Amino acid sequence: MAGGPVVGGLNKRYNGRSTFYIYFVVILGACAGLLLGYDNGVIGGVTAMADFQLKFFEDTLYAHNHPAEYLAMNPGQGVEAAQQAQLADQEAASPYCKYDDQILQLVVSSLYLAAAATSVFAAHWARKFGRKPMLFISGVLFCVGAGLQGGAVDVGMLVAGRVVLGLGVGIASLVGPVYNAEMAPAHLRGAMNVLFQLAVTIGILAAGLINYGCEHLHPWGWRLSLALAAVPGALIALGGIVLPDSPVSYIERGHMEKAHKVLVRIRGVDNVDEEFQDIIEAARLSSQIKHPWRNLFKSQYRPQLIISLLFMLFQQFTGINAIIFYAPILFSSIGSSDTTSLINTVIIGAVNVLATLVAVFLVDRLGRKFLLIQGGVQMIIAEIVVGVTLKKEFEKASSSRLANIAAGLVSADSPLVVPDAVAIGVLVVICVFIAGFAWSWGPIGWLYPTEIQPLETRTAGASINTASNMIFTFVIGQSFVTMLCSMEWGVFLFFAGFVITMTLWTIFLLPETKGKDLENTFRTFQTHPFWSKFSRVNDIHHNELPRISEEGANPKQADAPMAEEMPNPKVINQAFLLMLTKLSKAISAWVSLGQA
Repeated sequence: MAGGPVVGGLNKRYNGRSTFYIYFVVILGACAGLLLGYDNGVIGGVTAMADFQLKFFEDTLYAHNHPAEYLAMNPGQGVEAAQQAQLADQEAASPYCKYDDQILQLVVSSLYLAAAATSVFAAHWARKFGRKPMLFISGVLFCVGAGLQGGAVDVGMLVAGRVVLGLGVGIASLVGPVYNAEMAPAHLRGAMNVLFQLAVTIGILAAGLINYGCEHLHPWGWRLSLALAAVPGALIALGGIVLPDSPVSYIERGHMEKAHKVLVRIRGVDNVDEEFQDIIEAARLSSQIKHPWRNLFKSQYRPQLIISLLFMLFQQFTGINAIIFYAPILFSSIGSSDTTSLINTVIIGAVNVLATLVAVFLVDRLGRKFLLIQGGVQMIIAEIVVGVTLKKEFEKASSSRLANIAAGLVSADSPLVVPDAVAIGVLVVICVFIAGFAWSWGPIGWLYPTEIQPLETRTAGASINTASNMIFTFVIGQSFVTMLCSMEWGVFLFFAGFVITMTLWTIFLLPETKGKDLENTFRTFQTHPFWSKFSRVNDIHHNELPRISEEGANPKQADAPMAEEMPNPKVINQAFLLMLTKLSKAISAWVSLGQA
């Protein structure tokens, strides 16, 4: 996808003003994030509901987490004393393993495989048919998937609904951010793109509130929670009807008059000829690029490819979606009731929304890099504190439980419970973690990889970014509960290790992109001491385009000081490799300690 005007001077400003209409357009376009957010938030709460477990996982999750009720429901099925003891042992043996079930994890994560597959093709469809109809289709798919989920009679139908939802999420997650990038003026691009992540967090919060309300509606509350996914689906489908397509999309498909009319309306001024001609030139060059996927794998575009892949790997291996998906399960594991677990999830969702608002206001002021580093440090501290706290408190609770059993104060099948003060403390620290993510790696994970793509690779780059996000989300969704069971408290140190790595990666290898237009954002890699080895100036097709700064300065001279301020590339490589080696040893030691 062309992704907006790229021809022009260094940090060039076009005519235009902020209008009510442009905010209306980008807010409704950002509602594509509601699809992803609502699903992320709703599935964790639903899987913790007893009615859901009884319907689909009666002999596994329900039996392990509600042994007395399960045995009372099956008195005539030959449940002997040995089996009763086994169920009690399984329930009480490890609080980390209460929800370890591969089919449950498949239900959670299947959506993201479908989304990854769809996102590979969605860029081509959006370019051929337009952004607007793809938004409509994504909303319709989400409504269909919500109906399948809400009416599911077996696990197969449940997974089928999740897959259809994934088709809609894959399209919306790719088209939504690109649509907003193409509509937003350059000086507000960061804040307006962050609105997508804000919509994700609002969807998560709404799902938490709905789960809390539906948890008491027996036995069909879980059906209502899943079926209400049709609401954000209908909203984005409505957006696909009432919103205009982007000027870039109209020009790509030859509708010049429509493109000019939309550009005039979203800029709020009549004189948009300069920006309009630049978009036409960008679209003309884009149409000459026959193999954007092949271009993406050329050496000069390796910085964009590597950063897009690593950004989403790091984003997911912060552990964020493990907590969002399984927050109710996590709090249930430390002894909270089902209702309390859902309330805690709502609190986490509210913190997520408020912290993302911080990013909206600060990302174009403080810059991408500052927020990434600060958020990373905050997440590292929070995850280490959570891991160590769980280790110590579970050890205390286990010793106390054994003593109480020996004294006859509690039965052998009594669950392991930590003090309320500890549960509240864990909630507070998790909220600190959520806040650190929500104003850094959450929104910037969608913004940064999008804005660094040059014209030659923008189509393929958008697909790579979305597909890699969904693939790594699938990995986390499919493995976290098993990791929690096997690594126990060490799983939080595992994620903290990744956050340490990605924070150092940000410090040494990510150039700042604040305040740069799309073309100049790409040019920052040409002067970076490490990435310039791949992004050579003479190899870039963009350099054939005119670049005249507003002051008449040579862009190469303007960028020169950046290279002087950066450390030697050899030092960076040696330090980074040494850091990775030590980090891998530390993680291995942490995991071994957690299993001991």
